[in-house]
Amino acid sequence: MNPGDLSWEPLQRLGNLTIYDRSAPHELVVRSTDADILLVNKVSITREVLDQLPRLQYIAVTATGYNNIDLAACAARDIPVTNAVGYGSTSVAQHVFALLLALTNRVQQHSRSVKAGDWAAQPDFCYWRSPIIELNGRVMGIYGLGSIGRQVARIAQAFGMDVLATHRHPKRDAMEGVTFVDLPTLFAQSDIISLNVPLSADNEEIVDANLLSTMKSTAYLINTARGGLINEHDLAKALRQKRIAGAALDVLATEPPPADHPFYELDNCLLTPHQAWASVASRQRLLDITVEHVVAFLAGEVKGNLW
Repeated sequence: MNPGDLSWEPLQRLGNLTIYDRSAPHELVVRSTDADILLVNKVSITREVLDQLPRLQYIAVTATGYNNIDLAACAARDIPVTNAVGYGSTSVAQHVFALLLALTNRVQQHSRSVKAGDWAAQPDFCYWRSPIIELNGRVMGIYGLGSIGRQVARIAQAFGMDVLATHRHPKRDAMEGVTFVDLPTLFAQSDIISLNVPLSADNEEIVDANLLSTMKSTAYLINTARGGLINEHDLAKALRQKRIAGAALDVLATEPPPADHPFYELDNCLLTPHQAWASVASRQRLLDITVEHVVAFLAGEVKGNLW
């Protein structure tokens, strides 16, 4: 959240604040023993950890995803847990289209080609190394129409795309110009699939060989949500066999990934290091929301308890 370009001062005003850049599992209990409040991101708070933290009263997740927290164990201890919803919606949606345009317009590939002298050597005024794909009229399929998914839909519509979505609450979250379909239909009919849902036990590795086999051979898969949504072995095989045109992933099942990850060798797979959320503006909103939640808790109110 704050590698040094934001100010911790609003949190420091609220009490005795101790900051650790990162905590290994064996350090967690020792560092948290005297804490009344924990602010955590990827740190795993299990029932076993909670049992060793008798003073703990509240957990603020400095992220949208909260699959690292045992909510049932927190509820049993009456420890409220809140997350930061919506702070990164615009930045993540922007990154979805940065990845998509990298796939369709091949800007980096052509820039390298120009700098290598290919344009200077051309007999014509222009050239292209790969097909350039226009987004207007294509179908954007969004798995999860929450705050990020809705922003993705708005941008897709601005590009002239048709939008399909699969969502838990289609009636409650109806959006003009968005057609709700089931997941198999979404994957079969979309030219681009954008994954924008939290990871849960219900959807872990939901994007597997069966679902990938229903996609168009010209379709692209984009994931800025959680790597665990995808069976990476199945996706690597589909990309190797050109079963789909390509993928662009900002998240992987294990982060950081191993040095021999199979996606590295695939020229139709783009990878970025889980950075979609990380604009300065987005991280500032995350810090502001976290401060707001802590202030509310100290005043005897819990905003957006997860259990």
